[in-house]
Amino acid sequence: MSSPPPPRKGFYRQEVTKTAWEVRDLYRDLQPVGSGAYGAVCSAIDSRTDTKVAIKKLYRPFQSELFAKRAYRELRLLKHMRHENVIGLLDVFTPDDTLDNFTDFYLVMPFMGTDLSKLMKHEKLSDDRIQFLVYQILRGLKYIHAAGIIHRDLKPGNLAVNEDCELKILDFGLARQTDSEMTGYVVTRWYRAPEVILNWMHYTQTDLDQLMEIMKVTGTPPPEFVQRLQSQDAKSYMESLPELEKKDFASVLKNATPLAVNLLEKMLVLDAEKRVTAAEALTHPYFETVHESEEEPQAQLYDDSLDDVDLTLDEWKRVTYKEVLSFKPPQLPDSKETSL
Repeated sequence: MSSPPPPRKGFYRQEVTKTAWEVRDLYRDLQPVGSGAYGAVCSAIDSRTDTKVAIKKLYRPFQSELFAKRAYRELRLLKHMRHENVIGLLDVFTPDDTLDNFTDFYLVMPFMGTDLSKLMKHEKLSDDRIQFLVYQILRGLKYIHAAGIIHRDLKPGNLAVNEDCELKILDFGLARQTDSEMTGYVVTRWYRAPEVILNWMHYTQTDLDQLMEIMKVTGTPPPEFVQRLQSQDAKSYMESLPELEKKDFASVLKNATPLAVNLLEKMLVLDAEKRVTAAEALTHPYFETVHESEEEPQAQLYDDSLDDVDLTLDEWKRVTYKEVLSFKPPQLPDSKETSL
């Protein structure tokens, strides 16, 4: 059995949790951080800046057309995102030197340390921190919604937070364009938006129980909302419900400030057409002390022309290889030091 060829110049090999990694020399001290259905993540030190980064290796991205399409979409979405509150790419590279032997690529992103789910388990957040975290979530959402993208799995575990309480929205693998079919089966159960549940044909009892829990607070929607539903099953279900009154949010959210309650009343609206947008929510008085409109940019529209195209495996490889090679790293921010 022949031994593998030596690493490409400028790269080195290391085994991490029984998987061979081949990364650029400048990324040192690989340490496993976690793994999911589609890839594994290591932390590393970028020797140019001495900062910690996260490196993601996708599991065999070209094992099938479906995996290849998913890998391509994740790469394209991450390349598109350039915002402080949205995870983006610092680098992307492949150890393979030609298209013919292209089998793997690695995504390099900022290392964040923890996520909102873990943070909330370990400590009670102060009002100031809650305000700052929610502000950053909305700032990131304004940006990605302007790109024409909806992140269908927004939950605490997908909100990365660093030690300075800076937040980034993660995991665009599931994000889809706004006009695509919004099915519910891939979205974490308790964070599904009501419109995702209602547009999903194959209801489970859990889905219906969850809708009931939502409507116990928001009240049942008016007939015009029900008529706009695309699914006949959803219409029939909604028409069969007893009328529920909207609760007084202040009585449900006993520990929240009046401004926070007012904002949540605008955000937790069953009818998405009447719900406050992320951009509108940022101007709410609740954020008066942190809101700066010139610091809340919008993204360019994301080009999704290949998102719903069926290509052969070789074609997916070719377009992905081109995206890897055409990556331009973001400019390092200027020093924020100010002279007195």
